[in-house]
Amino acid sequence: MSDATDARLAAQYEAYPYPQRDPRDEARRLVVGSPGHLREIDHWVFGATRPRSRPLRALFAGGGTGDGTIMLATQLAREGRPGTVTWLDRSEAALRIAQARAAARGLTNIVWEQRSLLDLPGSGLGPFDYIDCCGVLHHLPDPEAGLAALTAVLAPGGGMGLMVYAPHGRTGVYMVQDALRLLAPPDEPPAARLDAARRVLRALPACNWLHANRNFSDHIDGGDAGLYDLLLNPRDQAYTIDAFASLLARAGLTPTCLVEPLRYDPAAYLTDPRLRARADTLPPIARAALAEALAANISTHVVYCVRAAEATPPADPFAPDAVPIARETPPDEIIRAIGPDGTLAFLFDGFRVPVPLPKLAPAIIKLIDGERSLGTIAATLAERGISAEAFARAWRETWTRLSTVNRILLRGPA
Repeated sequence: MSDATDARLAAQYEAYPYPQRDPRDEARRLVVGSPGHLREIDHWVFGATRPRSRPLRALFAGGGTGDGTIMLATQLAREGRPGTVTWLDRSEAALRIAQARAAARGLTNIVWEQRSLLDLPGSGLGPFDYIDCCGVLHHLPDPEAGLAALTAVLAPGGGMGLMVYAPHGRTGVYMVQDALRLLAPPDEPPAARLDAARRVLRALPACNWLHANRNFSDHIDGGDAGLYDLLLNPRDQAYTIDAFASLLARAGLTPTCLVEPLRYDPAAYLTDPRLRARADTLPPIARAALAEALAANISTHVVYCVRAAEATPPADPFAPDAVPIARETPPDEIIRAIGPDGTLAFLFDGFRVPVPLPKLAPAIIKLIDGERSLGTIAATLAERGISAEAFARAWRETWTRLSTVNRILLRGPA
């Protein structure tokens, strides 16, 4: 399934493999993000019920220069967990970079497949327990066909992590894209179009909305590949969250998490109690759509999802045998970030959201190491004079607050 626009897209990623990466940088940092983070997969896809000893078969469809693939393969290797991560992409240039990054880290748990994700049905690949497709569906000629191809190789009980563009937070981008289609037509050589894009950015009038949009410094300052992908991509389809949810529903999928959940809660943006009460009457996706419209700064939607027919309740975060774990930020760092007023401040693309925590939160967070169960944490605090009732109240509030910002999750069983 291809067209002339798709051919130009393929040529773009050969000329400017995305994102722009230097394998030598692997010695100093691991690129970490969502979707595809191992602890998020354990929690948001498998509900912290899938044993960690069970091999994980993962696919990164549209793997590009390897950010997600390298992240998950590294996390599996660091934890000594069994499994393989399959990188799949059409771009030979991206393949060379991703393989060089994997070699720099000595990773041996990656399978390399240079092909289109649309070829997955009947390919003999899979099935996969986890499928990651980040920043790809919105570039396809037919996103529904792409999602169907992914679903065809999803193992029973498996799930996906998906990212698509969102329109409101990309305000300004599409105006500049329109201008560049006139000043740098798609049939011109990529280098000439890139030169025109840089000239347009330097001459952009102060009234252009892209000046006010701070979401894209990583693209604008991300080398040739970042700028080309942002402003010269031949196909760029954005989805509101309700439109994206409809796309998932037609594929038989249902979200388990919109990352981060608090971003999609209207209460984060509404202080008027009467408006909050109105928002509370809306169904979940309508509430998320309201939050998106109020915030107006969400530029991508990151969603974890499973087959609707297979959706099962996640592990109970209040059960004594539940094991909480920090997603990425060390517990001590979380504690240091708590302000004198007992709140944690989160910046969602420039919008500050204070998250209030109970007084016992620091003592609880201090004991979260990914090994201690909730029962063990409660018993430790009981030795310090904290009653079971006080702990239960504080943990319920701490968990509710920090899970909605994706900071504390549940670890899957051993």
